[in-house]
Amino acid sequence: MAYTSLLTARDGPVERLTLNRPDVRNAFNDHVVAELTEWALQVARQPMADRPRAVVLAGAGKMFCAGADVTWMAKTVEYTEEENIRDAMAMSRMFHALDTLPMPLVGRIQGAALGGGAGLAAVCDIVVAEDGAIFGFTETKLGILPAVISPFALAKIGRSAARELFLTGARFGAARAKEIGLVHAVVPAADLDGTVDMYVRELMSAAPEAVTAAKALIPRVWTQSVEAAADFTTRTIAARRVSKEGQEGLRAFLEKRTPSWKA
Repeated sequence: MAYTSLLTARDGPVERLTLNRPDVRNAFNDHVVAELTEWALQVARQPMADRPRAVVLAGAGKMFCAGADVTWMAKTVEYTEEENIRDAMAMSRMFHALDTLPMPLVGRIQGAALGGGAGLAAVCDIVVAEDGAIFGFTETKLGILPAVISPFALAKIGRSAARELFLTGARFGAARAKEIGLVHAVVPAADLDGTVDMYVRELMSAAPEAVTAAKALIPRVWTQSVEAAADFTTRTIAARRVSKEGQEGLRAFLEKRTPSWKA
């Protein structure tokens, strides 16, 4: 599918997905939301042999994503409550589709990730930011809330950081973003792409089906007690051990050879 607000490029097993509205700092509007949702759903529908093993999400130009487009916000001022519900539900579906991708999503963040842009960082499995990047859940500064992104942001940063940052709407730097778990690596701008590629290489060294299963394991288990999760987790590891990929990985380790997915 051809997109007008996104750039997509397949690099072997890696897909490069770029927000391509640099003239408005890659801000969201309803068209961007629709395209991101469609992209995520079609990638998830692909057979495992055809789909990418990892996706790198970036923003064109000097900024990752500034949140909502001013023109779009101006339009929503005139929306009824029902129209706003439909609009917000579309954005919720987009974040959910990205959050539940069956492959790792690696965020490459430069400049700033504000509002919904911070929400995009929250749905990335791994986030690399340049050391000068600025983040913010800035919605309360506009009299609104980071409501739609809150399930994803809370899963990343926890309640304590959310109490400070959701309420104040304050902007914060990359070092603080790393401290609260929104970002995983903070590097000089010159090292941004190299660090993203390092994470991609690590992902490529792991078994693709196992990576997908590990990603699905996290939301299934993280709110459960050990006792409540025990049946699911024990059955899950048993199934992986007897799977073709699990057998290959274990035998390759024991035989001191490279597993097939790295060959």
